[in-house]
Amino acid sequence: MEGIQGFYKDKVVFLTGATGFLGKVIIEKLLRTTDVKRIYSLIRPKRGQDIQERIEIWQKDLLFEVLLQSRPEALKRVVPIAGDCLEPDLGISDADRNLLASEVQIVIHGAATVRFNEPLHVALAINTRATKLMLQLAKEMKQLEAYLHISTAFSNCVIFRVEEKFYPEHLTCDSEKVLAMSELLSDQMMDTLTPTLVGSYPNSYTYTKALAEDVILREAGDLPLCVFRPSIILATHKEPVSGWIDNLYGPNALIYGVGHGVLRVTSFDKKGYISMVPVDYCANVALASLWQTSKQKGPRDPKEQPSIYTLAPSERNPLKTMDFVKLSLSCRDEFPLNKMIWYPFLQCISTLWLYRLATIFYHTIPGFFCDLALRLTGRKPRLVKLYRSIHVNYALLQYFLHNSWFFETKSTDRLKALMSPEDRNMYNFDMEALDWKKYFQKSLFGMRLYLCKEPPTQESVDQARRLLKILKILHFGLMAILCGIAGIILWSLVKLII
Repeated sequence: MEGIQGFYKDKVVFLTGATGFLGKVIIEKLLRTTDVKRIYSLIRPKRGQDIQERIEIWQKDLLFEVLLQSRPEALKRVVPIAGDCLEPDLGISDADRNLLASEVQIVIHGAATVRFNEPLHVALAINTRATKLMLQLAKEMKQLEAYLHISTAFSNCVIFRVEEKFYPEHLTCDSEKVLAMSELLSDQMMDTLTPTLVGSYPNSYTYTKALAEDVILREAGDLPLCVFRPSIILATHKEPVSGWIDNLYGPNALIYGVGHGVLRVTSFDKKGYISMVPVDYCANVALASLWQTSKQKGPRDPKEQPSIYTLAPSERNPLKTMDFVKLSLSCRDEFPLNKMIWYPFLQCISTLWLYRLATIFYHTIPGFFCDLALRLTGRKPRLVKLYRSIHVNYALLQYFLHNSWFFETKSTDRLKALMSPEDRNMYNFDMEALDWKKYFQKSLFGMRLYLCKEPPTQESVDQARRLLKILKILHFGLMAILCGIAGIILWSLVKLII
């Protein structure tokens, strides 16, 4: 039986979302572990930077360092295709469209906007309409062997036990009607209809990803297609380097804020669970699921629903919310940050009204005094504005912090069982065997290195530890003073009553 590496040998791949977090990891893994012939990558030109330059800067990206040491010319196999998922035709020229239609054998559609507060008309264009346009393009591809649509485990977050199947019944209106509506109405009118269309979905992101799955269900026809649903994607576990990360989405922002001593209070369901997975595991599932999908002989029966592969923590190895909080602080003493503004700690409050009250004392008032000090020293105030942004973003995440989900992973487990021992080792995604404590150690050090840009030297760590020691003394000293003041006030009140 042909293994995963053999399947990708001399293949031509078309990938959207190439410059995204998961997209880059998929490209790196393909180039490092397979002899893929070419990777066409849909890339949106940016002002002042053409599409070729957006790939060339990867030469300096630490993610690609291991690859380029062994294969210095590897990135030459990545060929940019100018395009934009916001455009009616994906912004792809006729010449490039013909090129893709004649050469491409494997498609990975991962482009998406992941902003929770994206205006509906924008999220709809990128996450839903582009999915339909990609399927239309795939149907023109003469050599297509496998197509992967990257969704999210939270595309059906209106229910709390999610199986590996489609749930069109939760949509207020099917994708065909919503897309037709978007063609007729102005962007402003579509945004006005957001509450009506989104219904019980918590934001435009999860709603438009659910609509995209409905598009797959309706439009895929006999394409050799599968869907991948990862849960919240965090830093790499092992490959190509431990702890690599390049964004501050979701829990990453929380860990980052806590590490700097900025975020001090939050609100969780203390008895809940959080669903997170390493990005390199996601890349491995993506590549393995395409390999499995390609085995399908002949056109897929349109009456059969495409396979869905979900990656989430194993029921035998879950991550409790409070364990996540403890692990986020676990390396505070081992490798702290040099840019801390206060001693890192996090107070978790389940009751929402009490949390909102606590933010005044933990965030707003300290932020005001810090800004006052900055003004007096001639520097620009920033803490009050930052806390305002943190509280707005918390409101967007509130639904996910106060609920827990169970995601069925039977198809993904079956996929793992079908792989050879060699493939299971090279394309590992075993969430049951993941050691959460060790993973968080790597992730936190990676955040220090890749996001905070602090050198991985002993001198840097020692300097940060000295700062931590000072901040710890100040923190507990302040706590003692405040407790003393509170005690005096309480004693005075008691004496008045007596």
